[in-house]
Amino acid sequence: MLNLCLFFALASFAVSPAFANQDLATKSGCMACHSVDKTVFGPAFKDVAKKYKGDKDAVAKLVAKVKSGGSGVWGDRTMPPQQAPEADVTTIVSWVMAMPSSSAAKKQPAVKKAPAAPSK
Repeated sequence: MLNLCLFFALASFAVSPAFANQDLATKSGCMACHSVDKTVFGPAFKDVAKKYKGDKDAVAKLVAKVKSGGSGVWGDRTMPPQQAPEADVTTIVSWVMAMPSSSAAKKQPAVKKAPAAPSK
């Protein structure tokens, strides 16, 4: 019984990887220039995932790009070199690459809302 209580206590503190990695991206400063689904200054993360989808070396390439900085891939904007630890950058880039592309997200059927109750 104690083991079961301990399990549920620990499980209640667990954070889903998607939120944990977005928090890491926020703490690392990525969200100052990027967003998950909208272009801010840098490209939306979903657009990055779409651009590099199918590239087996994408994570390694993008980690190197984040660490060294770069320009020219997304227009005339420049990303300065980032000082976050490489393990954190790898976690963030892996999270980005696991996102569905923005075109896939647009193809999902719309959720129908229940009709509003008539006003009196």
